[in-house]
Amino acid sequence: MRRLTALALMLFVSGCLFDKEPEVVRLSGETMGTTFNITAIGEDIDETALAASVEETLAQVNAKMSNWDPNSEVSTFSASDSTAPADVSEEFAYVIAAANEVHEKSNGTFDVTLGPLIELWGFGPRKPEDPVPADADIQAALNGVGQARLLKLDSAAGTLAKSNADVGINLSAIAKGYGIDAVAQSLSDAGLENYMVEIGGDLVAKGQNDKGESWQIGVEKPETGSQIIQLIVPVDNLGMATSGDYKNFFEQDGVRYSHIIDPTTGHPITHRTTSVTVLAENAMMADAWATAMLALGQEEGLRLAEEHQLAVFFISRDVAAGEDAYITVQSSAFNDALGTN
Repeated sequence: MRRLTALALMLFVSGCLFDKEPEVVRLSGETMGTTFNITAIGEDIDETALAASVEETLAQVNAKMSNWDPNSEVSTFSASDSTAPADVSEEFAYVIAAANEVHEKSNGTFDVTLGPLIELWGFGPRKPEDPVPADADIQAALNGVGQARLLKLDSAAGTLAKSNADVGINLSAIAKGYGIDAVAQSLSDAGLENYMVEIGGDLVAKGQNDKGESWQIGVEKPETGSQIIQLIVPVDNLGMATSGDYKNFFEQDGVRYSHIIDPTTGHPITHRTTSVTVLAENAMMADAWATAMLALGQEEGLRLAEEHQLAVFFISRDVAAGEDAYITVQSSAFNDALGTN
């Protein structure tokens, strides 16, 4: 899942939370196939200890959730040919339980068993001459998709079972958010109350920036190669994720195929919604719901957002108005978050 860059804009305001000029520590690096950026604000911060804690936390997350690591917990589970309940870590069970919640509430549109369809449609090392999958192949791949049917989590026992040996789990649309939350918790455990943790464009922001205001996060206008800001969102004690389809797609015979695949149909989405931003209680849920809402599209997504009181901002192409024209719609909860109601 390609995420959009989140731009943190720190604006000047009078007043300060600190007795003296706050110390601002910035950490950055690579993780989960993308980059991370952390801004921590406080007094007398031990930057070396903080960096070590972040690296250790990210290593632990990757050891459990990374689909890129063949020895990770999720990769080992996916590679197993056993259908018996397998012992899983508390963290892995927690993420699967969250994925199950979003799967159910999104009517199956969010699905961690989507791997066979992703592979079939060739998002990754795809060549322009590769054919569009045949309907029969799509139907065959669909038989291996459907986490409610194929996975059985027993949280009390700490076990997870799959209904057949070929079932695999891809956590790319939720594990990054979990990793952000884990890093944020490590910062809180270190006594920090004001920080922002961003991985691959998804983030958690807590407290205030060094100017004494809520973190100001920019949502990009969905144009390839552009970093024009569509909307600035104040974020405090929330997770935020943006998912878009305009940077990862292919065209064949005049048809545009998005990398966002609807697990209920087996086909890439065809609606006009091109970017979705979600605010949630943590980055993990924002991450998962951003994927689900983009797959659902504005019409159905907004209906579910209102039903479940989710804070969602949709950007859709305005086909009638031209190639670079867009329509924006936001849920009631997103309006509340912006303070526009």
